[in-house]
Amino acid sequence: MTERIAGRERPTLEMVASRAGVSRATVSRVVNGSQTVAPHLREVVMRAVEALGYVPNQAARSLVTQRTDAFALVASEPQSRIFSDDPYFAGVIHGVSQELESAGKQLVLIMAATGASHQRVERYAAGGHVDGVMLFSIHGADPLPNTLLRMGVPVVCNGRPLLPPNQPPPEFGPLPYVDVDNVAGAETAVRYLMEQGRRRIATIAGPQDMVAGVDRLQGYRTVLKDSDRRSIIAVGDFTRESGATAMRQLLADDPGIDAVFAGSDLMADGALRTLKQAGRRVPEDVAVVGFDDNMVAAFADPPLTTVRQPIQEIGRTLARQVLRLAAGEAIEQAKMLPVDLVVREST
Repeated sequence: MTERIAGRERPTLEMVASRAGVSRATVSRVVNGSQTVAPHLREVVMRAVEALGYVPNQAARSLVTQRTDAFALVASEPQSRIFSDDPYFAGVIHGVSQELESAGKQLVLIMAATGASHQRVERYAAGGHVDGVMLFSIHGADPLPNTLLRMGVPVVCNGRPLLPPNQPPPEFGPLPYVDVDNVAGAETAVRYLMEQGRRRIATIAGPQDMVAGVDRLQGYRTVLKDSDRRSIIAVGDFTRESGATAMRQLLADDPGIDAVFAGSDLMADGALRTLKQAGRRVPEDVAVVGFDDNMVAAFADPPLTTVRQPIQEIGRTLARQVLRLAAGEAIEQAKMLPVDLVVREST
C-alpha cells in the first residue's frame, strides 16, 4: 500500500516493514517511540526508515493518540500591531517558541482581532487541531477564554482576564493565567520618583480595556492617594505615538509637571520626544519612568529608567503551563512573575 504525494509515492509502514524484515506492528512501535522493541530491531527499522525517507503520517497518528503535538498562541491584535516595533510581542512569541521547541511541540500563531476571527479560533480548537491554546494581549471582557474553557480545551491566558462589573467568575472554573505584579511595579516606580524629590507626578496610562493598563494605573493612583497628591492622568494605547500625544496633553493641562510614569517603554519613549520638542530637559526638568525594560529603554535618549518585566520568561511560562494542562496535570490558577526597577539616566 502506497500513498501518492506531489506525483511520487510516499513510503508507508508496510514498505518500511518489508525492507527491515519485521512486522508492521514493530515498525509502528519504533516510530511512535515505544521502548518495548529490542535495540537490534530498533536499529534495523531506523535504517529502513532513513533509506526510504519515511515520514510518519501525523493525521493518522493523531487519530490513535488524540494528540496533535501543536499548540496555538492567539493574539487579540491585528497583524500590523504584532509585527510592529513593539518588542513585547516578539519577546512573548520567542519565549513560547523556545519552550515548545524544547518539548518537541509545534507552535501555531494566530491573530484574532475581530469577532469573525474569534469564531475561526473556536472552530479550529474545537476541531482538535491543537492540544491547547495560549491567549495574549486580551482586550476587555473577551468571551474567547471562557468559550475555549467550556469546550474543554486546555487554555492559559497572559494577564488576568478582565470581567465585566458585577459578573460572577466563569461557571466552568477559574481561568489560569500568567502575569506580573503590575500594581506593585507601578507603585515602585512612583515611589522612586517621590524619593527623587519630584512633586507633580503624572502618568500616561495604558488602555483601560487591558489588565496591564488597569493595574498600572491603579498602582499609580494608590501611591498618589496615600501621599495626598493629585493624580494627573492621560491615557495611551502602549504605542510610541500615543505616548507622544499623551505627553502633549499633560503639558497643556499642567505645565508644572516634573515627572511622568508611563505604562510602557514605547509610550515613555514617545513622551521623551515630546518633552525634547517642548524644550524640557530630561531628567533636569521632567523625570520619566517606563515599564517593560526592552531594547527601547536601553536605546532611548536619555536611556530610560523602567520597571523590568521578564518578557521572554512570560512566554516560556505560558508554554510550560499549557503543556502541563494538556498532559492532565493540575496547575496554579495564577502564576505571577517578579518585576523590579532598573534605574538609568532619565530620572
